[in-house]
Amino acid sequence: MSQLGRILSQSWPWYTMAAMVVAAYLSTIVEIRWAPQDSRPEGSADEIAALQNRDDINVLFILIDTLRADHLSGWGYERETSPFLDALADQGVRFNRNIAQSSWTKCSMASLWSGLYPSKTGVTRFDDALSEEALLPAEILKEAGFRTAGLFRNGWVESYFGFDQGFDVYAKPIGAPVEASLKRENPTLSESGTDLAAIEGAIEFLRIYGDERWFLYLHLMDIHEYTYDEDSAAFGTRFEDIYDNAILRTNFVLERLYEYMKKSGQLENTIIVIASDHGEAFSERGYEGHARYVYKETTHVPWIISLPVKLQPGVVVDHVTRNVDIWPTLLDLLGLPPMQDVDGQSQREAILAAARGEKTAQDGAAYAHLDRTWGGLSDQQADTVSVLDGRYRYVRNPLERGGYNEELFDTSRDADELEDIGAQESDITARLRKMADEYLDHEPSWKGGAPQLEIDEIQLQQLRALGYKVP
Repeated sequence: MSQLGRILSQSWPWYTMAAMVVAAYLSTIVEIRWAPQDSRPEGSADEIAALQNRDDINVLFILIDTLRADHLSGWGYERETSPFLDALADQGVRFNRNIAQSSWTKCSMASLWSGLYPSKTGVTRFDDALSEEALLPAEILKEAGFRTAGLFRNGWVESYFGFDQGFDVYAKPIGAPVEASLKRENPTLSESGTDLAAIEGAIEFLRIYGDERWFLYLHLMDIHEYTYDEDSAAFGTRFEDIYDNAILRTNFVLERLYEYMKKSGQLENTIIVIASDHGEAFSERGYEGHARYVYKETTHVPWIISLPVKLQPGVVVDHVTRNVDIWPTLLDLLGLPPMQDVDGQSQREAILAAARGEKTAQDGAAYAHLDRTWGGLSDQQADTVSVLDGRYRYVRNPLERGGYNEELFDTSRDADELEDIGAQESDITARLRKMADEYLDHEPSWKGGAPQLEIDEIQLQQLRALGYKVP
């Protein structure tokens, strides 16, 4: 079935998608500005706790692909790259030490949606898919009466990989013409369109369905594509500078959606979540990009929750959290049935404690995992794993000749995690090595493991357009 046929068969009408494309095109020509007031009431721990009793709360889940936390001002970055995200966090909840479960999108997103580590999802290679046995958040929300929609720009979360489970509509926005002032600096990129298509599609969705209870997922890609324009060209022309420019532009683009929600009165009953699937390396260890290792620069990612109330001041959760915790936390905040038998843990009680000014001490291990042969045809695995436990991070990397090398970092003394202290701390290394061994011993949670797909050449070309090397 063609893309048009698939969309027409969905429950929301085709004209919504057509209007999205037209709106995205017009947004490149006409800049619309308004300044409505944020009418959310001020709140505290009591109002956060009371969210469980409300039946009018919507969820806007924004996944910003390839966004590392330490390039955001709110995480101490010296450049002002993230004014909009900082404003959200300043009146909401910021998780300072959040860890993605992989440095490759499909593996990471399978864990984020399922609440399971990669060793249990079984989604570690290019032809793996999420099992239909997985109960995903969209399914829980749909059962609870939410209209569910997803707009994604990354082919690794396509429906044929199992990521559409529970969505009434799950579609890739059609690329609109790109404005002349736009610049892209990802040398491997051949995708068309920008995040404006997803944003304008979201606005159209809210215009039509905003009076219902809804869950909307947006997966943005402009940072992955190093996309910026004249307004966001603030930091220079080096590769890392352009990445920062792209972050700034994404802030401007997101603000467009937020201003619409202000104007339409959506903020008073919406939880907005900002998350990322992985970060990006800039030669800290001699390599650039992602989907190769699981060090800090590609696994420390932001997690922000903006609530229907303004928190004054905003809440900061300082202990280690993980992307697998995101949906257990959101479902708990909403008072909905929890995900069963998952690795993720709800952080609701930690949020309430922090809002009351109490200390939180829920540090637990955070794992990140990448099979470095994910893009090949060989059945041989080459697992790189990191274990963050308290102040220490252990990283294991496979060697071409067999075996592996291992490193240990003290995050409290070495913020960039560049000084290997494994030789000096052999007992800690041994303890975390055992934890890594036990992690890798896990089997997928599904009968028969993760489904294996036969990916056709058209689908492979779509994935190659993202800059990834696949067969």
